[in-house]
This record gives sequence, C-alpha cells and structure tokens, in this order.
Amino acid sequence: MSTRHFTPAEVDALISELSGIVEPAMERHREAMALQQHLREEQERIRVSGGGLLDRRDWKARAERLDGLAIEVRDALQQIAALGGVTKDLEMGLVDFPGLIEGETVNLCWKLGESAVRFWHRLDEGYAKRKPLP
Repeated sequence: MSTRHFTPAEVDALISELSGIVEPAMERHREAMALQQHLREEQERIRVSGGGLLDRRDWKARAERLDGLAIEVRDALQQIAALGGVTKDLEMGLVDFPGLIEGETVNLCWKLGESAVRFWHRLDEGYAKRKPLP
C-alpha cells in the first residue's frame, strides 16, 4: 500500500483515468475466467473419456490467449498501483486509496461507475463495511 494519504478530491481527480484502466481490466478478467473454465471443462471431458482427441492447435491458441489476458490484467493492476490505488475486487471494479479520517489511516473506497469517491472503511474492514465520507 502507498504511504501517501489521498484526499477524496485527489481520488476524484483520478477517476477518469482509473475508469479507463479498470473497465477493460474487468473485461479481460471475465474473458480469462471464461476461457480458463472452458479449458478445465475440456480437460475433464478428455479425462472422463479416457483420452479422447484434442485439437492441439486450438488448445495452444486458447492457452496462449489466456496467458495474454493474464499479462493484460497484471499490467492494469500495476497501473492502478502506480496511481496509488489497491485493487480490492476486480470483478466489482473496486479500488481503495489510503486516506485519513479524523487522523486515522483508512481506505477511501471507489467502485467503477461511481462518479466520485463517497465511501471509506477501516483498514481491517472491507466493502461491506463502507461508510459515507463525512
């Protein structure tokens, strides 16, 4: 986590850039999860059938696509970290930034689709414990 403390206004100033990173990362993550599930199901089908035929070219192409998606997602997470954020849940598009509330270090909690950071939670709490900013 960054040692810098952000104000809500500073996080708000990053929302446009964050949205441009988080939204495609979420799509790549969804695509990777679906592809990974397909490959697992294919492996299970082959195992259950005692070997079965495998289109090696198709398998390799899908595996390479999965690797590429993983690289894209990791890059997006690194971009978010470089801005000072911590990705908490990529499926929800949830990113926290360290901030201060009444002298206590907290997480300023932003979710894709929100036009401004409006919530915070303590470091030992999560999304379910979000509280409105004072």
